[in-house]
Amino acid sequence: FSTPGQKRPRTIATMTRSRILATLVALLAFAGTASARIQVEPVERDGRDLVPIAMDFGFEQGGSIEISIKHPVHLFTVEGAEPVDKTRYGFFITASKADTALENDIAKGGCLLDDLDHTLVLFTFEDMQSHLSKDGDEYKFSYTIAEGKAGEYSLYYTKCVPNSAVSFTITVDLYNTLPNGDKDYLSAGEKPLPTMYMFAFFTFAAAGVVWAWVLFNAKQTQPGSVKRIHWLMLLLVCIKTLSVLSKAFMYHVIRVHGDPDGWNVAFYIFSAAKGLMFFTIVVLIGTGWSFLKPFLNEREKQMLMLVIPLQVFANIAADIVDADGPALAGWLEWRDLFHLLDIVCCCAILFPIVWSIKHLREAAMTDGKKVRNMNKLILFRQFYVMVVAYIYFTRIIVFLLKSTAAYNLTWLADFAAEAATLAFYLTTGYMFRPVVDNPYLHLNEDELDLEEIEMRVEEGRSL
Repeated sequence: FSTPGQKRPRTIATMTRSRILATLVALLAFAGTASARIQVEPVERDGRDLVPIAMDFGFEQGGSIEISIKHPVHLFTVEGAEPVDKTRYGFFITASKADTALENDIAKGGCLLDDLDHTLVLFTFEDMQSHLSKDGDEYKFSYTIAEGKAGEYSLYYTKCVPNSAVSFTITVDLYNTLPNGDKDYLSAGEKPLPTMYMFAFFTFAAAGVVWAWVLFNAKQTQPGSVKRIHWLMLLLVCIKTLSVLSKAFMYHVIRVHGDPDGWNVAFYIFSAAKGLMFFTIVVLIGTGWSFLKPFLNEREKQMLMLVIPLQVFANIAADIVDADGPALAGWLEWRDLFHLLDIVCCCAILFPIVWSIKHLREAAMTDGKKVRNMNKLILFRQFYVMVVAYIYFTRIIVFLLKSTAAYNLTWLADFAAEAATLAFYLTTGYMFRPVVDNPYLHLNEDELDLEEIEMRVEEGRSL
């Protein structure tokens, strides 16, 4: 049987840089349907035994699941098969992180619609048939989380009839209830996020104002100390500020309406720009551009042109896949692939820093320049360690924190990521601030001439 999702992203290894950028634009256009908590999931001729419909939503006591399925629901079996038992098709909820247990039950030949300890059956296709709306074109079901049952749950469709497939369109509303009775479409672990991201907005905005003041003050009092990279760092802080602001509004609108109403598109645009600027600046600092030399050699240019667009693509694609409906075939695989690609790209940007450390180690042994180059070498090593720590924390520790935190504390992962980003920005700004006595900013004309000669030789070889 054909399954939805077979026309999703192609193998990344076959894409050129221009096609990666084109795909990124397409993802941003597609992002308008992502992040909604009122989900519409079309399932087309799907023969899988287990289809995730809505994943990992934290319900408080009194939270509800509302389901609407358009009628008719189409069942497909092999030619000549006996009439199907509609009680063997249905929907259930289970505590999140139970994927392995569900797959094991299916592998053992069990049916997830039977009375199992880790599943709660909501309804079957037989129930749908006997409880249609007056017009006979829709089935509606609601379930309220009982007292003492609060937690993180996932909604699945399953079938226990081999060699069969199904087509249907399901609409799912997931929400908690506010004290005044209004719906709150944020998961229990997301409730603090609008306030947290608004606080992050003011924090990064203040950091941007301070950095701008530092640059303008240094430009007046220490001519020549402000480099082009410093202005790029200011631009990065401004983009990051707009990114967290759009994310604050996105979560607020989701809380009220159950849909981001376009704010997710703004967030993905600023997030793409932020990712592009952030990793570009890390690579440029790592190569010593603007500080030690006013150019990039061919190897460094290739690193920028390949890794940066790929990393931005992986970052945005991962965000969109995370927010998109899990009912698509291969959704879990694509999500994990993009997260892995993001980590690989993050590790790749460490190479320019390693190259610069190697170059400075060799230069440190040259007579007359040992003390100055040793100071630069120490600073490069510190920057390398800081970048490694930041990547490890934001890509590994934050993921583990989000996976292991209690259902109502998952916001701590977002807080930790933003706090780590702020700390990285502040530390990098302090290390490479525009002051005359900064050991990283001492530029020697002989070193510059040597680098220019090396660049010309490389360019001549490439012709």
